[in-house]
Amino acid sequence: MRVLAVVLAVAAIASATAAPAAEHTIAMDGVKFEPAELTVERGATVVWVNKDPFPHTATARGAFDSKEIAPGKSWKWIARKSGTYDYVCTLHPGMKGKLMVK
Repeated sequence: MRVLAVVLAVAAIASATAAPAAEHTIAMDGVKFEPAELTVERGATVVWVNKDPFPHTATARGAFDSKEIAPGKSWKWIARKSGTYDYVCTLHPGMKGKLMVK
């Protein structure tokens, strides 16, 4: 019985001290992604915020697609799989970014 109590206490402490997944923001401003490159840990949330007066997208073929993000709006994506994701605004093809998930 005592061993079970110790195991439960250790599990409770471990879950209480586990750090929540980080949240990172990428601004869409001046027809560019800022930062243009970002490295995050698996499980992190990435938020794209449109600060321009017209819509943008954040699109990585086969990985994620925000669809149109209206001015003043945002879109979130959870980085569940490690890898490097080159992405683009499909409305402004010169607007490119890179997301590395470790």
